[in-house]
Amino acid sequence: MKNTFKSFIKVLAISALAFFLVACGDNGGATDSDAPTIGISMPDKSLERWEKDGNYMVSKLEELGYNTDIQYAQDGVPTQISQIENMITNGIDVLVIAAIDGEALTDVINTATNQEIPVIAYDRLLMNSDGVDYYATFDLLEVGRLQGQYIVDSLGLEDTDETFNIELFGGAPDDNNAHIFFEGAMSALQPYLDSGQLIVQSGQTNFNQVATVGWSSSEAQARMDNILSSSYTTETLDAVLTQNDALAIGIVSSLSSVGYGDANRPMPIITGQDAETAAIQSIVDGGQTMTVFKDTEALAGVTVDMIDSIVEGEDVEVDDTETYDNNSKVVPTRLLEPIPVDVENYQEVIIDSGYIDASDINQ
Repeated sequence: MKNTFKSFIKVLAISALAFFLVACGDNGGATDSDAPTIGISMPDKSLERWEKDGNYMVSKLEELGYNTDIQYAQDGVPTQISQIENMITNGIDVLVIAAIDGEALTDVINTATNQEIPVIAYDRLLMNSDGVDYYATFDLLEVGRLQGQYIVDSLGLEDTDETFNIELFGGAPDDNNAHIFFEGAMSALQPYLDSGQLIVQSGQTNFNQVATVGWSSSEAQARMDNILSSSYTTETLDAVLTQNDALAIGIVSSLSSVGYGDANRPMPIITGQDAETAAIQSIVDGGQTMTVFKDTEALAGVTVDMIDSIVEGEDVEVDDTETYDNNSKVVPTRLLEPIPVDVENYQEVIIDSGYIDASDINQ
């Protein structure tokens, strides 16, 4: 009898505590069944930036009272499709997708559309579906142009007739963004390639030749190893157009292994993008030369604003309704501006802003 009475008192105490926590706005991590649920599909966690994007978005959405279902596909397209299908089955109100392959998700997007679930393409455009409602990204052409123009300016191509050797490394062939980055970069570099001021000793100049499957650092390193052994036994490499930080890490490693990076053989100009911690450290150490900073917290923030507008039935703020054609429709797009970062401004742009903690960089 005493044990029964004690159990009854314990249940009452737990119930009272639960009521108090709910009343105070703390549900101990449990979801609010009445709040809208936002499905977020991310490619993987192997690139630092995707985990940051996901964390920022979940944090901002939960601050506004939304439930979230975030999944990382570990760079597997079938996994991403299956995860999105499960989100739809479990019941979501808005779907945000950062695609692994922007052309492989048409059927699952159509499933969402058939259930009247709005779809936002995040950073990478979703192709071949009129079910894509909005697109949140950075100015992708500008990202590439900044990389190309940095090389032009650093070599002083506008003020000299001297010739320089350059090699080109593009992103994943199944990532629509990679094609746009390359187009933007070549808008700055092509005139100098045409004039012969920039020489690609490997002869590999079109996107299909220079693309890197999966944005793989090891693939970039292996390709650079091959280029160096076949085309640079007597020549010196002056610049490498490198489309992101993961590729740059592999390229720096390859170049270091054959003696680049000292006073007698300085490291060539090496570009990148994403401002990953390892890239900033490499810039400080004199390896990678620059990166293009895309503030993922800002991108997550504007995406949350878009979600909130959709749920509230308000007009969604966009910047571009003409440019981003996914082969089925022109997708209304919200654009953010990228920022070039090198050893001269990384402290102000990356550290002082709090994007990367100062303690994570050996300066």
